Amino acid sequence: MERIECQWCRLQNAPGATSCMTCGAPLDVANLVSDSGWREAPRLRDMTEFRFSNSVAQVEGELVPVIDMALAPGDAVYFEHHVLLWKDEATPVVAMPTGGGMRRVFGGMPFVLTLAHGPGRVAFSRDSPGELVVLPLHPGMEIDVRGHAFLLATHTIGYDFIRIQGLANVLHGGNGMYLDRFVTTAAPGLLVLHGYGNVFERFLRPGEKILVEPGGFLYKDASVGMQAVQMPVKTGLMRRGMYLAEMTGPGRVGIQSMYVHHHAE
Repeated sequence: MERIECQWCRLQNAPGATSCMTCGAPLDVANLVSDSGWREAPRLRDMTEFRFSNSVAQVEGELVPVIDMALAPGDAVYFEHHVLLWKDEATPVVAMPTGGGMRRVFGGMPFVLTLAHGPGRVAFSRDSPGELVVLPLHPGMEIDVRGHAFLLATHTIGYDFIRIQGLANVLHGGNGMYLDRFVTTAAPGLLVLHGYGNVFERFLRPGEKILVEPGGFLYKDASVGMQAVQMPVKTGLMRRGMYLAEMTGPGRVGIQSMYVHHHAE
């Protein structure tokens, strides 16, 4: 029986399906790629459903989208506490220490995450317009995400953080730009991000480089190198240098069209 391949996550779907059962991407819309090689993240339709393990997720709304999770027994997701929109009274939530101690505090990163267990329903959103980006992670994958951009991750995904030296110059001072790192080992997982504005993705070949405004960076494969590069431009009354984030392939790079500079970063 011929199956339909999702152009976003490359997983197979049953004949007749209109959206991917794994990431929610529409299956009847062509993969939109710009002349410069950026492909647009799929716009998840209102009330689209997709699955992970034995649980079901539903996207609700479009301007400030909500992800509504029906967690099955044995399934769980973790998140920053302030993105929880509502939950069933009986859905258990517990604290999930992250490790990293004062390094996380100084970097403006969450010291404790929240873990919601099934069975039960729980919903999440950020208080800004944008898009949900659903990234299925296969065993052995590692992905780096800008701080305060991930909405939720399934309990099968490991969580850590890394620091990118030098980008402090463009991100309101501080000690560097901290990124969340998500890693899968033996089991697959599902990572959901919130991108401000529209989200675009590009695959870099080995050694291929692009320069990205740091506020527009959203995510990258761990295989993609990232460093601050100063441009020959001085800006403002203080004649400060202009810095961009240099990305070096191989791997995927995701950007958001609305620039965001969190003070905590």
